[in-house]
This record gives sequence, C-alpha cells and structure tokens, in this order.
Amino acid sequence: MDGIILREELENIRGYIPGRSIEEVQEEYGLSDIVKLASNENPMPPSPKVLEAIQKAALDINIYPDALGDALRKKLSEKYGVESENIVVGNGGMEVILAMAGTIITKGDEIIMPATTFPGFGFKSSLLGGKLVKVPLNKYDFDLDKMLESITEKTKVIYICNPNNPTGKIIPKNKLKEFIDKVPKNIVVFIDEAYYYYGVKNSEYLDSVRLLKDRENLIILRSFSKSSGLAGLRVGFGLTNKKLAENFRKALGPFTVNKLAQAAAITALDDEEYLEKTVELNYKSLGIMEDFFKKNNLEYIESNANFIFVNVKQHSKIVFHELMKRGVIIRPGFQWGWDNWIRVSTGTEEETHMFIEKLKEIL
Repeated sequence: MDGIILREELENIRGYIPGRSIEEVQEEYGLSDIVKLASNENPMPPSPKVLEAIQKAALDINIYPDALGDALRKKLSEKYGVESENIVVGNGGMEVILAMAGTIITKGDEIIMPATTFPGFGFKSSLLGGKLVKVPLNKYDFDLDKMLESITEKTKVIYICNPNNPTGKIIPKNKLKEFIDKVPKNIVVFIDEAYYYYGVKNSEYLDSVRLLKDRENLIILRSFSKSSGLAGLRVGFGLTNKKLAENFRKALGPFTVNKLAQAAAITALDDEEYLEKTVELNYKSLGIMEDFFKKNNLEYIESNANFIFVNVKQHSKIVFHELMKRGVIIRPGFQWGWDNWIRVSTGTEEETHMFIEKLKEIL
C-alpha cells in the first residue's frame, strides 16, 4: 500500500472473524426465520427494569455520560466488595482487554495462554510485539503444569479464560488456586470471566475476587453482554489493583461507556430475578442438547457457559453452511483448529429444538 507505513506485526495477525449476522443470512439464503446460536448472546429479551432505565437515560443523551463511569464503578464496588479505584469499565469486555494489553505488553514480552481459547488478548499482544506462547490443551482441560513450565524471564502475562471459550470447561477451584500461587508474583495472571454467572453455578468454580487481596498482579475481567443481556450496549469491567486500574483508565480515556449502557448496567446489577431466569434457561437448553448428543453418540464437552462444543463427525465448515441454509447460525470449530466440532450457543427451548431438528437432517 503506497504511502502508508503499517506496523510490521500486522503481517502475521489474522483479524477477528465475527459470527454471521441474521440479516446477512436472510439476504444470502432468502430466509425469513433465522435462529442465531453463534455469538453466545442471551436469548431472552432485555429486562423490563433495564428497558425502563434506558428510556429514562435517553432523555439526557444530549449530555455526555459519566466520563469514567464513577456511578457504575461505585455500584460494582458494592456488589463485589472491591474499592471503586480498583475497577475499570469499558465499551464491552473486548475494549477492556485491549486497554489492559496496551498498558502492559511491550515488544518482546511473552504471553502464555492455552492454544484453544478466546483470542482477544492474544490479538492485541501480538500487535504490540508480544510473543504468544500457546500451550495445547490436555484432552479438553488447560495443561496448567505445562503452562508453569513455559514461564521464562520474559513472561509478562498468563491468560486464563474461565469458563473457557469455546470448550465451556472450568478449572476446579483448588487446581486454579494452586496454579496461581505457583506463578511468580511479578507476572500478571489475567482471568477472563465473561461467562462468570454461568460458571459460578458449579460448586467447583473459584471465587477469584477473594484472591485480589493476596495477589497484586491479578486481573479479573467480567461482562454484562452475556447473562445480563446487554451485548448490544457493550459494557465490560475489570477488577485489579489500584495502580493497574488507574493506568488502564488512562489507556481507555473518558466517555468509553455511553449513558444508556451505564444506566442499563447499574440497573442490571440489582435485577436478580432476570439473572436467575437467564441461567435457568441456559442450563435447560444445554440439557436438551446434551440429551440429543448422547442419544446420537456425538461427543461433546460438558459446558459451564452459555454454549456447548460438540463433535459432529464431519467437517464443521460443511455443517456450518448446511445449517445456515436451514436458518440456523452456529460457529464452526475449524476456526480454532477443531475441524469436526461446532460451538452452539444456548437459546430458547424452541430455538434449541429447531437447531436439533436441522442438525438431524444434516447428520
């Protein structure tokens, strides 16, 4: 590209591949009814309480939002027992990830992460000249011993997604606590908990917030996109030590979370009824799919998130396109190097049964 000088790191970075939108599939295949089970969204409509808060906030959208999300951070502080100075909020979890990586990673730093996981932190780290040290899964679990063995003097961050995306697996709390204790204190442990409210239903899920008092270089990421049903508004937050949080806020800059999103998130934190219904529906949908997979001898990974990873015994690219022709959008596993696997988000009972019926036609 004449006249434009790009970062050399971009040469080796594959851009994020988004899931297909309902509108795209409708236009391509001439369909009217589409079920989207590809992006791990909440199938329930927003909470009435949240919609009311948005409508009220909309009356003032001529005014800039709270620049650093102080009211939201105060509410999060009360919810999680962490000082508001230790909290950073952003335009979705991805923006918080990008700001954190941009603040911590410099050229030559090493980032240890599972070979199959959410790639967001890796994207930004690679762009900044960081070196990704990818550790293959042990069957379907993180190989924590191998991750510890991979630590060198250049290691800056260890990234853990818990529950993991796309496998849906969690790390048992004793194993994760033991692992974190063994990581040298100068290394940042980044725990991505975008699916926290689904994972915490498992008694083996670690309450990582308790560890903030004992480990300074710990970052916990959470999101309102999934269980709170605010994916379209984009709100995420990070919990860490005060110094890191202060610098993350510098990197993010002001006004990153809009006024409507802040009002919605503050209200969502108190809406326990909506959260309970969301999680209940999620595990009902998972149960329906698991029953089908068992009856049809399809290997799957037991999930603690709002999606499930299943081996459909033929190339996922084929299944992906065949399902789209039938009005169902999922995520093909070949994008992670799992050619015969697909990731399916949970939906309503009707959507889940539609996915099963269409998959049966293909298989």
